[in-house]
Amino acid sequence: QAQPVESGGGSVQAGGSLRLSCVSSLYTHRTDFCMAWFRQAPGNEREGVAAISTGGGSTTYTDSVKGRFTISQEKAKNTVYLQMNNLKPEDSAMYYCAASLWTCNWRDWKAKGSFGSWGQGTQVTVSS
Repeated sequence: QAQPVESGGGSVQAGGSLRLSCVSSLYTHRTDFCMAWFRQAPGNEREGVAAISTGGGSTTYTDSVKGRFTISQEKAKNTVYLQMNNLKPEDSAMYYCAASLWTCNWRDWKAKGSFGSWGQGTQVTVSS
């Protein structure tokens, strides 16, 4: 499975917004699978941020980003987005897009082992 490709990171001040994009070729040969965004700050574990089921469009978020981040998809462009609003310094991290061949396991969607393909990451830096 081809590696997803992320884009859209950058540096913003607290309260600002960014939109990350992730292109995955998995859209061209599967209809129902799981796409997710993870992030990793220096010294921290990689953590799940948001996930979307590509078939039905169901989504989930980690508690710290609920109400601020939105994951969405545009199937015609093989793309998943992460709209990040009201950014905080603690959101600073390398953000990774991940793809799974299977549908989202909502009980354990943050399990990194569920995702077989990862992007290279895009850096998000939020200054106070």
